Amino acid sequence: MSGLSRRDFVFASTGAVAGNFVTPGLAEADDAHAHGIDFSHSGLVTGKPKPLKHKAIPGFLSAEQIAPHHTAHYGGALRGYSGADAKLEASIKSGEAIDGDAYGALKRAVNSKGNSVVLHEMYFDGMTPQAPDPAAAIRTAIEQRFGSLDKWSADFAASAKGAAGWAMLVKHPVNGKLYNVVSDEHAMGVLWMATPLIVIDTYEHAFYIDYQNRKADYVAKFLAHIDWNEANTRFRSVH
Repeated sequence: MSGLSRRDFVFASTGAVAGNFVTPGLAEADDAHAHGIDFSHSGLVTGKPKPLKHKAIPGFLSAEQIAPHHTAHYGGALRGYSGADAKLEASIKSGEAIDGDAYGALKRAVNSKGNSVVLHEMYFDGMTPQAPDPAAAIRTAIEQRFGSLDKWSADFAASAKGAAGWAMLVKHPVNGKLYNVVSDEHAMGVLWMATPLIVIDTYEHAFYIDYQNRKADYVAKFLAHIDWNEANTRFRSVH
């Protein structure tokens, strides 16, 4: 594949990351840009689930909550993506056509499941037991866009509570603006080219074991466990 590495091709061809937008900074970072997002361990690259940074987050999410989420939902998305992608690749290379309806379903699966993989990885990697203070770069950007960190968090919480699937703070490289966006499905409700900085999974499977139907409690506690160092790394990766 001229000009594209295997990793770059996978991301570009599936529309991952979230909901059909491609994250800038997928190329290998050089020494001058060591703050770029490292996707080298993503399941879309390795074909294997990315290990958890934290098997439990005391005071927020138990191991009993995180384990099935990581194994069944994130792992299931990766298996779904890999299976659909393999069938499409085999069809293209062999020249054997796939039935129209099945072909469309496989294409949509690559999109949705591939996005789910990346969103789950950014969600799990973006939480920490002890949240650091927001770094100056991302804090300043949030304050300029939303007025204050508190005003941003209020809008993010409202977005998350209203989201059926995901809520994200994203940065758009076209105008440089930050947005809190709501996605009710892995391939819906997003901004093309935007990079997720903070990601919360709002499907019930993300919180039901620990919180039952108390979604608002889950959202409130998430805000206290954001890994701001990770969020700032993602922020600085966007040109």
